[in-house]
Amino acid sequence: MSEFDAIFVGAGHNSLACAAHLALKGWKTGIFERSATIGGAVQTREFTLPGFRHDFGAMNLSLFAGSAFHRKYANELKTHGLEFAPVADCFASAFPDGKWFGVSSDIERTAARLAAFSSADAAAWRRLVAGFLPEADHLFRLLGSPMSAKALAGTAWNLWRMKGLSGALDTGRLLLSSPRAWLEETFETPHVRTTLAAWGMHLDFAPDIAGGAVFPYLESMANQSFGMVLGKGGADTVIRALAGMVTAAGGKITTGADVAEILISGGRASGVRLASGETHVARKAVIAGVAPKALAGKLLPNGSGDVGFDTAMKKFRYAPGTMMIHLALDDLPDWSAGAELRNFAYVHLAPSLDVMSRTYQQAMAGMLPDQPVLVVGQPTAVDPSRAPSGKHVLWVQVRMLPAQILGDAAGKIAPAHWDQVKDAYAERVLDVIETYAPGLRGKILGRAVFSPLDLEREDPNLVGGDQICGSHHLAQNFLFRPARGYAGWNTPVANLHLTGAATWPGAGTGAASGFMLAQQLGGR
Repeated sequence: MSEFDAIFVGAGHNSLACAAHLALKGWKTGIFERSATIGGAVQTREFTLPGFRHDFGAMNLSLFAGSAFHRKYANELKTHGLEFAPVADCFASAFPDGKWFGVSSDIERTAARLAAFSSADAAAWRRLVAGFLPEADHLFRLLGSPMSAKALAGTAWNLWRMKGLSGALDTGRLLLSSPRAWLEETFETPHVRTTLAAWGMHLDFAPDIAGGAVFPYLESMANQSFGMVLGKGGADTVIRALAGMVTAAGGKITTGADVAEILISGGRASGVRLASGETHVARKAVIAGVAPKALAGKLLPNGSGDVGFDTAMKKFRYAPGTMMIHLALDDLPDWSAGAELRNFAYVHLAPSLDVMSRTYQQAMAGMLPDQPVLVVGQPTAVDPSRAPSGKHVLWVQVRMLPAQILGDAAGKIAPAHWDQVKDAYAERVLDVIETYAPGLRGKILGRAVFSPLDLEREDPNLVGGDQICGSHHLAQNFLFRPARGYAGWNTPVANLHLTGAATWPGAGTGAASGFMLAQQLGGR
């Protein structure tokens, strides 16, 4: 038995950031991770062939690079090996008609592509970029602050003071709008609207879902204004650096250590019991970086003592699932729409707003989508160190998919468990890519396919393959993430706290949840 000031259940990046800050504040921290590899969904491994390094889940590290944690600890992280690979050609979409549109950090290049579609859209883009930094200041302050009614009131006050009533209402309207509503008001070209709307699908915002407009807005404007960054050598550069900070400050990270129960004594979290039977004491806090479904009846066998909280955790809504396909390639895809697409970190294959909406609805109905929405990552176009010389890796994220298959919208795959159908569906995905990049199959040296259920097996927080650990729809965001009254990483059990993507401010690599909790517990 060991004693710690804080015990962490799970070694995702939020837990690691929280542990690092507390350790540097003098807390004795212990992290227990069930898997052999730390990092949760932020991992990089050789899934296909030796020398080919594939990001398991997260690839884009821009949120971490711009995070409050990185601003405070950039030197320490660099000392422990953190290294970024900057991206100039950030994201693009290819279309069935042979056209494409992409956003690069050089505004003149982006604007020229826009002008080829519409001079009005090029002008609208320039206006958005010109107004982005003041707008982003308000939005990032909101997303980077603890969530409370007081914080929301403070944000509203700052908006009113800086922008006036009409300007504040405009920002509020953006936060409430669907992607389609905002895009159709702002741009006249379907290709442009569709390219930006694809970012909503990275979360769980199909084009017609309220509250989704802010994500295409922030991602497109941030990429235009600041560019994008990947991790040099892989996204796990963040995890290795965070782990280095923890251990250098005296913290302990134990892998292969499955926490079976959070121990409660006198109404307070007092430690953990591992599946091996070992117990460990937490003097100040137990911090669980877990999906809500892991709490009541599992890590808390007798519940939290609050029926409302336990019910909310059991009824927490997860987003549709994802399939990941990792390819080792002899060369990058030859995109029919233009060779310049080979330079982009991401190429989205989502033909229209209507196709995205239909795909989402099919997945929600338990159907395999006939036209999957694809996010094709080309990390070796930016960072050649991830593959042997002259070779490449392809990171293919398939959005959206059901966790349980009830049917096939294309009528070709019989309903069955994902273990039986994942390869057949992967072939459908490759067929889609081949329509935009003929000859891709001939370049494949190795492949690894992770169905939604495979993702959950690797990381139980990815419930049903949900890579964002819970829907971000308005009813489960802001003051309601993960449930009303518990947006401050608190629980009904004293000294028991939650962190991770299921808590405010949600999914992403910014480590905001872990860092804000650490500051709340240990000071700034």
